[in-house]
Amino acid sequence: MRTLLLTLCLLSFQITPGVIAGMSLTGLGHRSDHYLCVKNEGICLYSSCPSYTKIEGTCYGGKAKCCK
Repeated sequence: MRTLLLTLCLLSFQITPGVIAGMSLTGLGHRSDHYLCVKNEGICLYSSCPSYTKIEGTCYGGKAKCCK
C-alpha cells in the first residue's frame, strides 16, 4: 500500500505544469506574458518605458510593462 501511495505521489509531481525546467508555461499550455514579451524582442520594466520605445503589453502577470 505504501509503495502504491509513493508511486502516485511521484507521478503527480512529474506531470504538474511548470515542473519541466526551461519551459515558461502557465496553466493549459499558455505562455507567460514575460516569455512572449522577450520572445518578441521586448524588455520588461517596472518603470516607464524609455523614450525610444513604446508599451507593447504587460509582464509578470500585468505588474510590469513590455517595452519594444
